[in-house]
Amino acid sequence: MSLTFPALTEARGKLDTARKSLKSVFDEAGPDLDMAKVKSVEGDSAAKVEWIRTKNAEIDGLAKEVEGLETVARAAEGVKAAETDVEAKARGGERGDGSKGKREGEQKSLGDLFTASEAFTGKKGRQGPEAHLDVEVKTLMTTASGWTPETTRTGRLVDLAVRPIQIIDLIPGNTTSQAAVVYMEETTFQNNAAEIDEAQTYPESALGLTERTSPVRKIATWLPVTDEQLEDVPQITGYINNRLPFMIRQRLDSQILVGSGTSPNLRGFLNTSGIQTQAKGTDPVPDAIYKAMVLVQVNGRAMPNAVVMHPLDWQDVRLLRTADGIYIWGSPSEAGPARIWGLPVAQSDAITQNTGLVADTSFTELVTRRGVDVQISNSHSTFFVEGKQAIRADMRAALVVYRPAALCTVTGI
Repeated sequence: MSLTFPALTEARGKLDTARKSLKSVFDEAGPDLDMAKVKSVEGDSAAKVEWIRTKNAEIDGLAKEVEGLETVARAAEGVKAAETDVEAKARGGERGDGSKGKREGEQKSLGDLFTASEAFTGKKGRQGPEAHLDVEVKTLMTTASGWTPETTRTGRLVDLAVRPIQIIDLIPGNTTSQAAVVYMEETTFQNNAAEIDEAQTYPESALGLTERTSPVRKIATWLPVTDEQLEDVPQITGYINNRLPFMIRQRLDSQILVGSGTSPNLRGFLNTSGIQTQAKGTDPVPDAIYKAMVLVQVNGRAMPNAVVMHPLDWQDVRLLRTADGIYIWGSPSEAGPARIWGLPVAQSDAITQNTGLVADTSFTELVTRRGVDVQISNSHSTFFVEGKQAIRADMRAALVVYRPAALCTVTGI
């Protein structure tokens, strides 16, 4: 789980220093973000806000550098693990010219006949009675009483607006062939190492391990469809093959955050025993999130790499203004970074509103026993004699939090 090498350590140090520098300015400004109270940065309120934006951009750049170096470290560890595994196994209608003019001999329309008639050409350039084409029309043809226009439906299908999948990609993935993920957790670490004189007794330390289990759970759904629907609409198969797996993954996305852990639910992050909590209290939201990051670093001995917030909570952060009305996260004319203290912010309405989550996701894992599987059968109930098909989709997975203290909720935001 430890991802570190000199370049990564140095980058993390620079990032931590920049974060502390910005944090001190927020502390000076206080809950009202009054720039007049800030003494560590020179200039008026606008200059101080510009300094905050510049420092925030610097933090974003350093955070991205750290993320890139962590990716390299994980890749290196993966290669090393693979080599170890190998060693272990060794041991055991237009024209060709582009014109759209009338073809020679082509029959003229009523409109062409009218514009070529003496009535129309005689009318051009002089005042007088309106020109009329001498064609007897006894019944007015309209789209209602005449030839109804043909309309062809496009191939576009507009999905219902539903919550997108936003959390799954934050979690490292793995696979298992077991019904549960079982691992050992070090629950006792008593370090009595000390300096001793010659011939003195060595101080005794202690280590203790506890077996932990995270069961594999199944997420499933099904859909009844008639034979005719499957036979007569070619696109329906692809549509169902897209939407049913999406339903499964959307539910999994929610379970990762708020699953109760009571069978058959997964145990989501917010319901995992041992995670830390930071109350917002009277702090501005950025301050509370920073304090949660520090808890993850100090108590969890981890490096936070993601923040999860409800979109309405992130809205409040994005609209933060100083006491004299200057937007801190950028003016309304700017897109604004979806990052805070250099960490990417995943906005998900699956998380409980007014509660944020700061996490080092490298200490979590989504372990798949079997990916999304879609099957079809007419053997359900009376479907065979009714010409119906039952299409089902399911998957089996376990969610593991190896170090709960690497996660911290922020309440009251």
